[in-house]
Amino acid sequence: MCGIAGQYCFNGAPPDPRLLAVMSERIAHRGPDGQGTWIKGSTGLAHRRLAIIDLSEDAHQPMANEDGSLQLVFNGEIYNFVELREELVRCGHVFRSKGDSEVIVHAYEEWGEDCLARFNGMWAFALWDENKQHLFCARDRFGIKPFYYTESGGSFLFASEIKALLAHPDVGTEPDDEMLRTYLAWGVLDHTERTMFAGVSQLRPAHAMVVTATGHREPFRYWDLTVNPAVSSGIADGQAAARLLGLLTDATRIHLRSDVAVGTCLSGGIDSSALTILINGIIRDEAPERVGSRQKTFSAVFTDPQFDESRYIDEVVTVSGVDAYRTEPSAGQVWDDLQKILYMQDEPFGSLSIYAQYCVMRLAAERVKVVLDGQGADELLAGYLAYEWSYIRGLVTSFHLYTSFCEKIGALRHHHRFFVDALRQLFVRSGRRRLLKGDIPKISRYGGTLDQVLYRELMTTNLPALLHYEDRNSMAFSIESRVPYLDVRLVEYIASLPKNQKIRGGVTKYLLRRAIKGLVPESIRCRMDKMGFVTPEEVWMKFELRPFVLGVFTDKKFHARPYWDADAVIKNYLAFLEGRSAYSPEIFRIACAELWLRMLFDKTHTNPST
Repeated sequence: MCGIAGQYCFNGAPPDPRLLAVMSERIAHRGPDGQGTWIKGSTGLAHRRLAIIDLSEDAHQPMANEDGSLQLVFNGEIYNFVELREELVRCGHVFRSKGDSEVIVHAYEEWGEDCLARFNGMWAFALWDENKQHLFCARDRFGIKPFYYTESGGSFLFASEIKALLAHPDVGTEPDDEMLRTYLAWGVLDHTERTMFAGVSQLRPAHAMVVTATGHREPFRYWDLTVNPAVSSGIADGQAAARLLGLLTDATRIHLRSDVAVGTCLSGGIDSSALTILINGIIRDEAPERVGSRQKTFSAVFTDPQFDESRYIDEVVTVSGVDAYRTEPSAGQVWDDLQKILYMQDEPFGSLSIYAQYCVMRLAAERVKVVLDGQGADELLAGYLAYEWSYIRGLVTSFHLYTSFCEKIGALRHHHRFFVDALRQLFVRSGRRRLLKGDIPKISRYGGTLDQVLYRELMTTNLPALLHYEDRNSMAFSIESRVPYLDVRLVEYIASLPKNQKIRGGVTKYLLRRAIKGLVPESIRCRMDKMGFVTPEEVWMKFELRPFVLGVFTDKKFHARPYWDADAVIKNYLAFLEGRSAYSPEIFRIACAELWLRMLFDKTHTNPST
């Protein structure tokens, strides 16, 4: 896990070593264990190292092949590097290191761009090919690791984080108004190749591109996913559950490969609890040295029982015997941390829920260098309750009337309160979007059939943003965060399953619940609520954060923005404070966007990382 940056000059001029140095310094938190720079001709590559696998200098980057015709800067982990290395050795390749970075170099030598299909992991890399005189850039299938780029001053610039690109004086000088308005209205980001900085793009998940002296070619998709549209199939539940559990167990096993200490994020939900229990079994059977004899878990807890999952965390701790560490995020601390979180995230974020994860990563950094997390399971297995709408609607339109009737009954039995609250929020949020000015693009998260929704959620509308938050939150503390549920073998298998093995009778994640029966405590396996690392945002925005938010909304800069009706925003916020209006995250998003605009474009704050 590292940070990468680079410059490729189209006009034949040499790269600017000072620019590369500043770009590298701005992502130093991603790799405090070492740095390297390679410059030749019109190409310059910079690397910041977070040493995870092969801690020796042999794994230093930029990394070359034997004759120096290839130069690689790489951020991520190739979890099947052991198996790929053995295959490449049989093909005649000679390795000088024991890590996964050199596997990419030799895999490219052996298979060219087709090497991407063989990788199981998370990656963003740039590889200079001297013989072909081009830069080959690629990002993993789900966008777990970031890759940003732009063209400016006759150069192609790339980096792991936008802040590194902003080292160039002509880059990111204006916000992308359309992307900012989309975020304000719908809370989405990373759903297209555009960012909230005009002129700054990102490689989409499962995309790669080639950069030559004439410019960068159109990025191309090297992998895609088919989500099964069938309602049911002939695969028995027991057989499918056993296969799912086997794949998840092996995914977890290879995600534990590390030469440094590994821990687990434990929220108390189904996904992280299953990981924790599976890791304990792997410790018992295989004793991986870097996990230790007792697994370390890291959790966020709250005094307010409405948001606290301590009792579920306690159950997992009791049955697994892990070393459990906990942190309690507080409203008093969040405002102090908000500026640094914004700096680390590069773009405004949708709600304060990411603050709990930020605090968990800060806690984990005291004891481990790698954590495993349960991200991705909800989008794969239809874990969010809102997916019920799409499923039932699709059943009706496809004339599965009896199944739709049974699903409605089950959904109302298990989630009646959620649907009532969701309907109320639908009207509240619709009203708050009227506080915004300008043309707002329409974003449809739940339109279409369940298979269509899950595909979008995995590849565009939801998961990429959550992975963005997780990457920046973890790397802020030089922590590598791994997501076993996004092992490509597991993803492709779950995608092949019919809908009724994802949702059945109002029960979400149906097959996962079946697979972990007898492993995870029943009170957790049968949970019907959905929390994860959440915060009491509504309470904080009404009480502890009230003076800060009012200060933002009454500032003259806020009134000068073209994105919202400032007077209407203040009036609406006061109505919420007085109990005349329900809360919704649009309030926070407006405040967050204003702070971001001040930091990045008004230049009213210093770099919070210094």
